[in-house]
Amino acid sequence: MRSTKRNGRADEDAWPYLRELGVKLTNAPQPIQFQPNTSAPVHRWSPYVQGFSASFVQRTLDRYREEYEHPVVLDPFVGSGTVVVQAKMNGCPSYGIELNPLLHFIASVKVKTWGTSPQRLLRAADAVLASEVFAEAPSFLKSERHFRPPVLRNLERLKGGIDSIEPHDEEEQHVKELLLLAFASILVDSSNLKRSPCLGYSRTKIVEDDAPLRLFQQKVQHMAEDLQFCQTFYPLALETKSEVLLGNSMEVRPPESCDLIITSPPYMNGLDYVMNYKIEMGWLGFGRSHRDLKRLKDQMVVCDNVSKGLIREFEHSSRYTNPWIEQIKESIAENIERRGSYRRRDMPEIVHKYFDDMQKIMRNVVQALRPGGRFLLVVGDSLIADTYVPTDLILARIGRELGLRIEGLEKARERRSGQIRSYRLRETVVILKRG
Repeated sequence: MRSTKRNGRADEDAWPYLRELGVKLTNAPQPIQFQPNTSAPVHRWSPYVQGFSASFVQRTLDRYREEYEHPVVLDPFVGSGTVVVQAKMNGCPSYGIELNPLLHFIASVKVKTWGTSPQRLLRAADAVLASEVFAEAPSFLKSERHFRPPVLRNLERLKGGIDSIEPHDEEEQHVKELLLLAFASILVDSSNLKRSPCLGYSRTKIVEDDAPLRLFQQKVQHMAEDLQFCQTFYPLALETKSEVLLGNSMEVRPPESCDLIITSPPYMNGLDYVMNYKIEMGWLGFGRSHRDLKRLKDQMVVCDNVSKGLIREFEHSSRYTNPWIEQIKESIAENIERRGSYRRRDMPEIVHKYFDDMQKIMRNVVQALRPGGRFLLVVGDSLIADTYVPTDLILARIGRELGLRIEGLEKARERRSGQIRSYRLRETVVILKRG
């Protein structure tokens, strides 16, 4: 059945919502994707395809520098730590909140280890590379589909060498954590998988036996260079408070009020933020089985491969809604019925749960925002079963309902729909202000 959305534009479909909000969408191209971070000091320690750019965070801090001299910054979806790292480089106290324990570990290491001796790190890495201690791989990742046997053996050797370190002081603990982060960051490159952006098997990838050793050595060298860079060019930032809290942003708030909330929430695109990192989570002990990973996934902002049981429970719960959400659900349901089949017939409820989750999170973290403070969200809209879902505008509406003023809706870039490549979606910076 031919889609009615072929060659369509989200900007045109957004007009009725914009009119009701009484605001304009302005064209403001700006860098928001993570890719440039792969060569930036500290940011490059761990790749995170779902992250956004350090230059966007820097631009935001510069933009409001005159209003907030040393703003306290919060990212309630801290991910791999782009916001807290860039805030630290600017001498701004910052907090991050993260439910995924792997990402919490990554972001924490990126902001708390800047005072570590580069030489001590390199010596420890040499000892690990020379070690003959082996740590057994997680049972659910030992398949030859994941790693070639000689590669797996070298990974077990690296992990065994790191695990054998017994820290005697805080710096040695930081050294061990840096080595674990370096190890985690090379796992996908050492595997028979690729992440682009979802994790999947590669039929053409060839990994040499010694790849883990070479990649690990290279990653640690980059870390040592970046530590030297931070200690040379950001000496005052070493003492700047940066804390990453492990928990759910629906419930957890920082211990002090914030001037800026800068974040990019999960997109409603089916990307699984847990299973996409199962390799790293398994090796670092954050998920010993697929059951562990599923349990964590069900606590996060919903994606479209969430368990059907969770959605059935949601249907009978007390939940947030508004007329836009109800209209969108009705349209999705009608289109699925017309098609006769769809990957999830409960998609209307999945969409509803996404906004219910986001409303709970926004309602919670807004309480940490000082009067005059701003809440910036980088978010993309969606096309689901031929129904346009203006995620950015719905979140702006939720912000208004929570007492914030919609200060701006900036279209950062266009992107293509995964379902209909000719349909042009957008990514937007939603700017909300308190008071």
